[in-house]
Amino acid sequence: MNWIDTIVQGILLGGLYALFAAGLSLVFGIMRLVNLAHGDLIVLAAYLILLIVSLLGLSPFVAALIALPLMFGLGYVLQKVVLNRVLGEDILPPLLVTFGISVVIQNALLQGASADTRRLPTGDVGVASISLGGINVGILPLLTFGSAVAVILILNHVFYRTALGRSFRATSDDPTTASLMGIRPNAVFAQATGIAMMIVTIAALYLGMRANFDPAVGPARLIYAFEAVIIGGLGSLWGTLAGGVIIGLAQTIGAAINPEWQILSGHIAFLLVLLFKPRGLFPRAFD
Repeated sequence: MNWIDTIVQGILLGGLYALFAAGLSLVFGIMRLVNLAHGDLIVLAAYLILLIVSLLGLSPFVAALIALPLMFGLGYVLQKVVLNRVLGEDILPPLLVTFGISVVIQNALLQGASADTRRLPTGDVGVASISLGGINVGILPLLTFGSAVAVILILNHVFYRTALGRSFRATSDDPTTASLMGIRPNAVFAQATGIAMMIVTIAALYLGMRANFDPAVGPARLIYAFEAVIIGGLGSLWGTLAGGVIIGLAQTIGAAINPEWQILSGHIAFLLVLLFKPRGLFPRAFD
């Protein structure tokens, strides 16, 4: 039963990593942009939710609903004003710009919120659990995993069932031809980044409720997101969920063997997948 519990906890932890990775996968799939500030934007969203909770006395879930349109606006403006200017054949300018954004966010948070660790209040949901066949499973991890599945279902619906999704796919495939058909690639890219920031907000909600955070934890979240995206295969949303689950399983199994192996085990799983399946388990383009 201990090993079954370990596996269940690893799968549920994978839901959190999938939320970290979904926005990154979305942005890369549409505009081939590697956003080095992605982890820091997750942390920024967590601080925004904490600020709303502190000022208005709301629950984190309600505060996250308020933060969603604010983060969408931030992503839209960031892409429209800054990132669209550096997109092109050369991948180096976007890398440098997003690295600079990462540094700015970290230092701004240090200045405004100090280096002290923070955590979102969880209330009763943080300690509530249900029994599944003799295994106690926390409500919060279940909500996290369910949210990850819901996000990917919604993204798939948007991509393959809506006019916006057709614009995303057309722009991803050939921005020049798409512009000749009346699609404005810059506006499409801005919308995509705005949606990615909404996913970031959901990830930040569960990050803040499940663990302490501070201005310096963004790069670690970025690493988990990258690993989940690459394991699953670039352009595959369900692959992103699978990648998150693989990392979560590797970490919990490694921790069960030796607590010191938790983080290392996830990285080893990533390297093994990369060794045998360099393009990931389920590579797929947004087409």
